[in-house]
Amino acid sequence: MIVRDYNNSPSNFRYTKTLDELMEEYGVAGICGVDTRMITRIIRAKGSQKAMICSAYTPLREALEKLSDYVLPRDQVFRVSCRKKWYARTANFQYNVVAVDCGIKLNIIRSLNARGCNVTVVPYDTTAEEILALKPDGLFLSNGPGDPTDVPCVIELVRTLRGRLPIFGICLGHQLICLAYGGETYKMKFGHRGGNHPIKNLDTGKIEITSQNHSFAVRAESLEGTGLELTHVNLLDGTTEGARCKADRVMCVQYHPESAPGPQDSSYLFDQFIDMMKEDARHA
Repeated sequence: MIVRDYNNSPSNFRYTKTLDELMEEYGVAGICGVDTRMITRIIRAKGSQKAMICSAYTPLREALEKLSDYVLPRDQVFRVSCRKKWYARTANFQYNVVAVDCGIKLNIIRSLNARGCNVTVVPYDTTAEEILALKPDGLFLSNGPGDPTDVPCVIELVRTLRGRLPIFGICLGHQLICLAYGGETYKMKFGHRGGNHPIKNLDTGKIEITSQNHSFAVRAESLEGTGLELTHVNLLDGTTEGARCKADRVMCVQYHPESAPGPQDSSYLFDQFIDMMKEDARHA
């Protein structure tokens, strides 16, 4: 946490710990007295940067050497994925969904539960055979951190199961689906952050205000000839925000419909996933 002004005096009578105590408990680094507007300008002009927080007594040369020698991790999904499968059940369920955990948000699971789905959450490296053994009606690929090319097992999973199950991917899941179809991804200058990104739905022409948090994006031109068609576009920079393959019953979006920050609610995407499973059940 990086702030200009830090206040460690709680103002709510229900507090049990100060922010300082909570950060110490969870091992979260923090610094105050920093010009955060200047940091924003640096990132905007020069892109994402490696940075470190250290003691004020650390010599500058030593700090710069540590920063230069530091290699960014390539195993972020391994770090955040669950270690064994777990279940989120709901009353009067209609569909069984397997969710591949690359760093899944709980509200995604709640959104599926609310639509009559029992959800089995599995580790990111679960095989296609293990997933099919669970007899799912649909497959969900979650959001998560890092470079999508660092998760080849999930890319191969999509290649194996596309056309055999309805598949829905969000954020990192969107990128992995596009890679599985032969698309390309790239590192953005500073990514998309926050809950105010205007996205155009190419089917309806409507604008959705969306929540986003990602550093990589899909090259729109790389989707040509892959079987995927573009469904959503970012109005700020023209980046790819959604794609689908109707023949394979596959759909994906870059943003987070479970957050639904804008007046044009994008949670309808979960309903479309349900419709794909319903249609698939009719033809089973």
